[in-house]
Amino acid sequence: MRTISGLEEMQGLVGQELGVSDWHPVTQEEIDLFARATHDHQWIHVDPERCRRESPFGGPIAHGYYTLALAPYLLAQILRVDGVRMGVNYGLNKMRLPSPLPVGAKVRAHATLNGFEATQGGASTTIGLTFEVENQVKPTCVAEVIYPLLSLSARRTAISCGTQA
Repeated sequence: MRTISGLEEMQGLVGQELGVSDWHPVTQEEIDLFARATHDHQWIHVDPERCRRESPFGGPIAHGYYTLALAPYLLAQILRVDGVRMGVNYGLNKMRLPSPLPVGAKVRAHATLNGFEATQGGASTTIGLTFEVENQVKPTCVAEVIYPLLSLSARRTAISCGTQA
């Protein structure tokens, strides 16, 4: 894990890779729980027998939004920013799902700081994420995530995302 000493240091990292997470194994149990939480029980995710018979993927695949939902977990393995009270999910830019994520595979995230804008009480950051699947050429997901960060010194301040929309 990379530790950044504060927002000032982070601002100087625009355009640089922040790091790579650990590999995360994708299990059928996690996919089933995600299906239950999101009410998306499409058979290509939750019916291994039918997938073996009928799916072009040869087995169940993860929901695209499951992969994206791993972003905060995997990003927390990549970096920590000292002096920050919290970060929140504000939105996404350019999210694509170029290839499936098979159940039983391992996935990890590569993060790059694409943008940084100082705001009152913190900063709005744009982080490029590429979700790599072990032994697969194409990534399973690419996205820019927008994370406003609230500094420890900010008190009861609304979180601002600068001029990004």
